Amino acid sequence: MPKFLHTADWQMGRTYSRFTAEDGAALVEARYEAIERLAALAVEHQCDAILVAGDVFDAQTVSDRTIRRVFNATGGFKGPWVMLPGNHDAALAESVWSRAKRLGAVPENVYLALESGVTQLPEQGISVLSAPLTQRHTYGDLTQPLGDMETLPEYLRIGLAHGSVQGLLPEEIDSTNPIAPDRTATAKLDYLALGDWHGVKQINERTWYSGTPEPERFRNNDAGYVLIVDIEEPGATPMVTLHETARYQWHQWRESLSVPSDLDELLYRINQLPEATVLDLKLSGTLTLAGAQKLTEALSIAEAKYRSVTCDRTGLQLEPTEDDIVALHADGYLGEVVQELRDAQQTAGSGGDTEVARDALAILASLLTQQDTEVAQ
Repeated sequence: MPKFLHTADWQMGRTYSRFTAEDGAALVEARYEAIERLAALAVEHQCDAILVAGDVFDAQTVSDRTIRRVFNATGGFKGPWVMLPGNHDAALAESVWSRAKRLGAVPENVYLALESGVTQLPEQGISVLSAPLTQRHTYGDLTQPLGDMETLPEYLRIGLAHGSVQGLLPEEIDSTNPIAPDRTATAKLDYLALGDWHGVKQINERTWYSGTPEPERFRNNDAGYVLIVDIEEPGATPMVTLHETARYQWHQWRESLSVPSDLDELLYRINQLPEATVLDLKLSGTLTLAGAQKLTEALSIAEAKYRSVTCDRTGLQLEPTEDDIVALHADGYLGEVVQELRDAQQTAGSGGDTEVARDALAILASLLTQQDTEVAQ
């Protein structure tokens, strides 16, 4: 029973400029670790081959070090790897692939499918029919010639392509690099391994996107997996199993706060996340001064606990309660300033003036709270 691992969209060389240098470096390193994990997974499950359906590299201009590290990371699996150029690393006349060959970085067991054609794996009983991208964008279906490619009848016919299945993806439908949804039938393929969509997605029983093995964006589309495919014999229905490979979980939450229990529920959810979390928060609504201080402290703890935590609070408005004002001991002139800032938030409307008033109120509350603490000590 031939068995292979299907993966895609490694995007090696990707950078994370929106994060701190420390967090960005950790996210980059996780992508190399993902390659090592899927190699170990292929060994554990006794896979015959690993097929990579495009976008191994994020750009043609990645460093030589990145190229060498990628191929070094494949060393845990000694069977054949078949790598296909995608839209980010298309097989141009001068490309990241030609550089890799010049560097001598490509191991003997790694097959680069740089041209349309068949890669024969006789020991494994698999014929890989490849449709590589030779430019970043095409408007014709490069998988159409797969039907004319001849293979031995006792070998599995496995297609390898990178692009957009027309009419079936929830985003970028009918985009460039189109692929016909019935390609497995017209090309008599036992399985079509696809890349470009960064989450796991089944098109039909013989056509799958594996997604990226390590999430790299805030999108809930089942990223962070590879597929192991068993096909008993040519013509048999594939048995596809998902295996999680993600190191980090990415969460993007958009929350509106209006009552204290909303904040309590949000902080509880944050506290339940695993340590390998990348969290992006955007908050709106209202908070009391006590709630704002509670949020600040909770986020400070979360920033030290998780891989990355960012929080956009520009949509939050501070609404001090009478208890807040009493707790600040803001009598006389300070009390008048607090009231003016409260009023400014209401009358300034949206935009910079509201944010200035909110921030000024938060700073004043923090200073008064700190002063009270120092006096108490």
